[in-house]
Amino acid sequence: MNILRKQFLAHVAQTSPSPMLVEVARAEGSFFYTPEGKRYYDLVAGVSVSNVGHANPAVIKAVQEQTARYMHVMVYGEMVEAPQVEYAAKIASLLPGELESVYFVNSGAEAVEGALKLAKRFTGRTEMISMRRAYHGSTHGAMSMMGAPEGEEWKNAFRPLLPDVQAIEFNDFAQLERITHRTACVLAEPVQGEAGVRPPVAGYLEALRKRCNEVGALLIFDEIQTGMGRTGTMFALQKYGVVPDIVCLAKAFGGGMPLGAFVARHEIMDTLQTNPVLGHITTFGGHPVCCAAGLAALNYLLNNKITEAVEHKGALYENLLRDHPAVREIRRAGLLLAVELGAPELLYRLMELFKEAGILSDWFLYCDTAFRISPPLTISDDEVRESAALIRACLDRL
Repeated sequence: MNILRKQFLAHVAQTSPSPMLVEVARAEGSFFYTPEGKRYYDLVAGVSVSNVGHANPAVIKAVQEQTARYMHVMVYGEMVEAPQVEYAAKIASLLPGELESVYFVNSGAEAVEGALKLAKRFTGRTEMISMRRAYHGSTHGAMSMMGAPEGEEWKNAFRPLLPDVQAIEFNDFAQLERITHRTACVLAEPVQGEAGVRPPVAGYLEALRKRCNEVGALLIFDEIQTGMGRTGTMFALQKYGVVPDIVCLAKAFGGGMPLGAFVARHEIMDTLQTNPVLGHITTFGGHPVCCAAGLAALNYLLNNKITEAVEHKGALYENLLRDHPAVREIRRAGLLLAVELGAPELLYRLMELFKEAGILSDWFLYCDTAFRISPPLTISDDEVRESAALIRACLDRL
């Protein structure tokens, strides 16, 4: 083992006892490369972060130019900083309804934390409802909203968590009655990601929106993984035609830099200004370099019509893989796919075969029988075909 890998194990806190230990020397487009020159197809994209591809020239240019101007001054306070203002205005112009007040934070978990606080502050209520098999982050509040039963494996070791939280079953119309006049908010992913890519059934999100309206609860959409073009529209809420009260963004939102946001209409967001003043603040949220990167990535998606090709590329993967005898099912929303094998032991073996073949994929927190395909949205049709051929060759060896 080389010195860098030894130092990695000794000094970089580990999240599992068995890291991949693949060293990254550089990355470009849909690929990353080891110091030895081995090429890997990146079919994870940093868990839907690198939507415009690695080392995108437009993003690099924006970062370099903003870094030369200024980096950190004082983000949250009284300062007017162009990258933050321009990005917020652009996002507001693309979101439907009155979702026009953007609160920048540093990550998806932070966006969820801020949204939960905002919902409690605006409604004056305490009960919060999540969905079973939901994943929203690892901080205390976000973890509290990880839906039982699968979430219990993570939650039990860290209790007590937030009180007055309950989980209902995603896509279960009958359980919507559990949303009541005590409920401050319902937090839902429009497409459940870590459950193994579970889209909403017809009419469910509309019924969820209607029930929240009936009882005065706020509807929060976690678009951290589905936003910024991943499902074939800029935001999944557009794909399904349902507008929440608050939307959480992160991952690809920063163009590869750490950035998140929660967005609401002014009537809701403005409650954070008083009683108390500074009720929610952040040192680095909306960092100008991160905002410059995010805006450049968003403009790249728009100017090159990247999102318009997402459905075609996702369908191409599906068509190239679904007839393999090892594949039980493919669940898909745009370029977010779960390829179901039906057994954990097959999946774990496939991960080793992928590593040999030069493919980076992984499984889902609540679904260890399916592997993920979520490459950069800029992946070409030829790269889809080549990577699908490599996947099929690995599946042949199971």
